[in-house]
Amino acid sequence: MSIFTPTNQIRLTNVAVVRMKRAGKRFEIACYKNKVVGWRSGVEKDLDEVLQTHSVFVNVSKGQVAKKEDLISAFGTDDQTEICKQILTKGEVQVSDKERHTQLEQMFRDIATIVAEKCVNPETKRPYTVILIERAMKDIHYSVKTNKSTKQQALEVIKQLKEKMQIERAHMRLRFLLPVNEGKKLKEKLKPLIKVIESEDYGQQLEIVCLIDPGCFREIDELIKKETKGKGSLEVLNLKDVEEGDEKFE
Repeated sequence: MSIFTPTNQIRLTNVAVVRMKRAGKRFEIACYKNKVVGWRSGVEKDLDEVLQTHSVFVNVSKGQVAKKEDLISAFGTDDQTEICKQILTKGEVQVSDKERHTQLEQMFRDIATIVAEKCVNPETKRPYTVILIERAMKDIHYSVKTNKSTKQQALEVIKQLKEKMQIERAHMRLRFLLPVNEGKKLKEKLKPLIKVIESEDYGQQLEIVCLIDPGCFREIDELIKKETKGKGSLEVLNLKDVEEGDEKFE
């Protein structure tokens, strides 16, 4: 797609238009394709890598720039960069039906892949295939949201699938080495965050091997550092506790 703007004689190519309606008027910005999703998911942080120009338009394809008074009326400011950020974050990306379909299909598969990588059947500890997760997502009529990252949506999908099938995030296996004096008291604080204690050994230090939900890792790490004043340590033994072998649930 190539757009010619007669107002300043700049030819914009590879354009993704993001549109927002405010105060009864339409406002548009010109972005680089494939960069809008990166900005919204936090992967891309450089605004100049996303925006083709910091101008706000009423019609990008015709090169019609928005009037200053209309910007102030709609956004309460005429700072075009700030307005561009608002439109970029909350506006609607204008894509062709074919592009939208391709994007949604790709995101759907990416979400299913993340879920398959992170989860297991809790009874067997076996992972599920991507195809089975895709089928399950279709069964619950999951609708992909283009303004959310695939990782965020994968976590949403896991919650929804739990209501329909045997699935949970694969546990992480950790080893704690804690000073004996603080260890007993700290163990009681850690218990609510631990799924299964596999072994504990009292020697010069208290050594605990356990399984946890990956979502609790940061809280556990911070708790050990704080309570032991840096004397305790945490080691990841396995990122995913799954049964050995190639068998997967189809």
